[in-house]
Amino acid sequence: MLHIVHHSDYVAPRPKNGSFVFDKYQLVMDAIRDHPSEHVAHEPAPMPRQWIEAVHDPDYVEQVLSAAVPRDKERRIGFPVSTEIASRVQYTSGGTWLAAQLALQHGYAANSAGGSHHAMADTGAGYCVFNDLAITANRLLMERDARKILIVDLDVHQGDGTAVLLAGREDIFTLSIHSERNFPTRKARSSRDIALPDAVGDDDYLSILDMALKEILPSFQPDMLLYQAGVDPHADDRLGRLALSDAGLERRDRMVIRQARDRGIAVASALGGGYGLDHRAVALRHARSMIAMADEADRGGAIR
Repeated sequence: MLHIVHHSDYVAPRPKNGSFVFDKYQLVMDAIRDHPSEHVAHEPAPMPRQWIEAVHDPDYVEQVLSAAVPRDKERRIGFPVSTEIASRVQYTSGGTWLAAQLALQHGYAANSAGGSHHAMADTGAGYCVFNDLAITANRLLMERDARKILIVDLDVHQGDGTAVLLAGREDIFTLSIHSERNFPTRKARSSRDIALPDAVGDDDYLSILDMALKEILPSFQPDMLLYQAGVDPHADDRLGRLALSDAGLERRDRMVIRQARDRGIAVASALGGGYGLDHRAVALRHARSMIAMADEADRGGAIR
């Protein structure tokens, strides 16, 4: 059973400036509904402002919520921050937190958006406005829903914002496996960074991931895993430089769930990146990712 979080505000109007489009978030849900697997959709509440400001600078939060983000920051983000975008990013952050709550109940749950790992304390960047992963991790720990959290970021781009926002915390470990020659040009320092050369394919990628998880999970001993499950390491991705196949992405996602499940660790995934001219193909890639993870979680029964 796939427990998936979605809200209609995830699909914002296309910005007048910038190349980012939001229709894939509805197309993901369409692909989920067209698939014969069972799923339950959950609607999130917006993330309360106090939890956003626990991670982001209050002045920047005010700029976003009032749709008054300075032009230089909008250029870093990649699109203007309208009132619709301001609403959207509150819901996507609330969605990742709700997915984590559902994961604690069911073992695995997914947010059909989120994974905004480039957002920093006082600015957004790379199509990311608020960092839902950092916000959710901090709230889970502060409300004692988790004791230690591992964030696994397998987007093709380094999770630089997440690394910076959570640096130095002993209760959060950040792992980023990404393309070395891709955005951002200046990388941050995660707890563990694994930068890959161009065109790494399925077997090499999966071997690297397997070794990293088998080292980090028993040594750090998290009780919650937040997974940035970007599908942009795919060979056909417009902004990626790696070479995973559809089968390789599925093996990747099942590996994350299986290794967490075998240690009794709940997993909540956020959608992350995926780019291409064929938006339906990208959305289907995301949908298959979540369906595979739910299937793998079900194979092991309930985590708690």
